[in-house]
Amino acid sequence: MERTITTQQIKDVAQEAYHLYKDNTDGKNADYIPYLANIDPKLFGISICLMSGEIIQLGDSQYRFGIESVSKVLTAILVLRQYGAPKVLEMIGADATGLPFNSIMAILLENDHPSTPLVNAGAISANSMVQPVGNSDAKWKAIVDNMTELCGSTPQLIDELYQSESATNFNNRSIAWLLKNYNRIYDDPDMSLDLYTRQCSMGITAEQLSICGATIANEGLNPNTGKQVFDKSLSPKITSMIATVGFYQHTGDWLYTSGIPAKTGVGGGVMGVMPGVMGIAAFAPPLDDAGNSVKAQLAIQYIMNKLGMNVFNGHRIHVQ
Repeated sequence: MERTITTQQIKDVAQEAYHLYKDNTDGKNADYIPYLANIDPKLFGISICLMSGEIIQLGDSQYRFGIESVSKVLTAILVLRQYGAPKVLEMIGADATGLPFNSIMAILLENDHPSTPLVNAGAISANSMVQPVGNSDAKWKAIVDNMTELCGSTPQLIDELYQSESATNFNNRSIAWLLKNYNRIYDDPDMSLDLYTRQCSMGITAEQLSICGATIANEGLNPNTGKQVFDKSLSPKITSMIATVGFYQHTGDWLYTSGIPAKTGVGGGVMGVMPGVMGIAAFAPPLDDAGNSVKAQLAIQYIMNKLGMNVFNGHRIHVQ
């Protein structure tokens, strides 16, 4: 069954969502990373990128915030490009842990693989896989170039955030060396952790994330630049990973209430992928108890439900 939705309808509903939730004060900024604790909690932006390349933006969609765990999606795409889907499944996996994003217990329970590139353990493992192995500068260039191709423009490292995270990432240091113990890290553990910390500290905008989401939704073709970033066969692979673990232990609740695969980060960003229709991103720093932006969730849920978009309802959405 095919349904037609107009661009104006999407604009109107996005506007409704923005005004409905912009004054919401629920949640609180991440406080275990000093830089994030000091971000203005009133910031709120929404961006939607359609398959035509048209972008709908509201509020603080140009504010550059810490990409944090949303970056896991981008680097997962990079290793999928470099190694292919079967090899990534073999070396990392694609299973949800059902546990918090920084869980050490998950590694102990499943020591044969780090579960998925979209939790900390699998993301550090993915950074270790980035080619060329053994060369930190070249690996970092590959990570940034890949981000740039996906987002249509280059994110910028927030050095204060990088320094803040590097000084407080004790749990992730434990994860890196535990992975080494199980032979599930494929380059120097400290280098791999540093690359992961740096990628999480990249400054991104909601607009850039919506373009990245749209590139995934558009089978690897960036609708903003017209560049085929990755092979279209990888699109359902990465979308399935996002659907499985995008909201960590709250992923089932998220899919049940929103109907869209989406990835969250403690910087306050959420990136959603509606295959064949759009990428959507929202940003607001205050988080719920699982580290997910309260206002970003509410806005995306409202937009999806009001427009009747849902990856599980069998409708083909045509936007005109």
